[in-house]
Amino acid sequence: MKLIIVEDEQLATERLKTMLRKYDPAIEVIACLESIEDTVQYLKTHSHPDLLLLDIHLSDGHSFEIFKQVNYSGPVVFTTAYDIYALEAFKMLSIDYILKPVTQDALAAALNKFKSLSLSFNAAQLRSQLPSIQEQRYKKRFLGKIGQRLFFIDTNEIAFFQAENKIVYLIDKSGTRYIVEHTMEKLEDQLDPRQFFRLNRKFIVSIQAIQQVKPYFNSRLKLSVLGAPQQEEMVISRDRVAEFRQWAEY
Repeated sequence: MKLIIVEDEQLATERLKTMLRKYDPAIEVIACLESIEDTVQYLKTHSHPDLLLLDIHLSDGHSFEIFKQVNYSGPVVFTTAYDIYALEAFKMLSIDYILKPVTQDALAAALNKFKSLSLSFNAAQLRSQLPSIQEQRYKKRFLGKIGQRLFFIDTNEIAFFQAENKIVYLIDKSGTRYIVEHTMEKLEDQLDPRQFFRLNRKFIVSIQAIQQVKPYFNSRLKLSVLGAPQQEEMVISRDRVAEFRQWAEY
C-alpha cells in the first residue's frame, strides 16, 4: 500500500509513521506533506497514492481546499481534533474520520476498513461505492409542522425550502407548506448536494422540482418550480449562475 501523510506538525507525522510501521511494515509512505499548497503541487505532478491520510487543519487553511484545486479520486482518511467537520469530510471520498490524538486502534480500524473495501471492489467500483456510503449521511425525511400537527415528509417529496421572517418552511411538490426547525445553513449540511441547490439566502431547491429555467435580466436565471406560487420569484444571482449550471449537469 502506498500512502501519503498530510500533517503540519512534525511530531504528529513521526507518530503516524511509527503506528503505520507497527500496523504493517510493508506500507510505503511515499510523501509527508505539510500544507495545502504542497499537497496540491505534489498531486498535480506525481502518481496518486492508494490512500491519503489527511489532517483537516493545516498551516494554510482547511484541507478540503485541496479537492477544489486538484482532481483526486482516491480514498481519504481524515484526522482532526474536532468533530464538527464530519459531514463535510464525508462529502469527499472519505472512508474514515479519526479524532486526534490518533490511537493505534483507531488507525488500524481505518486501514482495515480500507483493505476490506479494496478486496471487495476494484478501484472503479470503490469510487462508486463510497458515494453511496456518504449518502447515508444525508437526511431521508423531515418532520414538518402545520399548526399543532406534525407530518413526516420524505426528501424526494420536497420541492424547496424557503426562509421568511426568520422562519424556515419546507414546501412539498403539491405546494403544502410546513414549518421545519432548521436553519438554511444546517439544511445545506443535511441535504444531498447532488439533489439540492441553494439559489440564494432565501431558497434551497430540489432538482426534481425544477420545471423550467430561463434567462433573467442582469445575466441571472429565473426558475419555475413545482409547489411555488406563480408570483414567487426564484432567481439565481449572476455570481452563482456558473455554479448552478455545473450542478445541473452533474
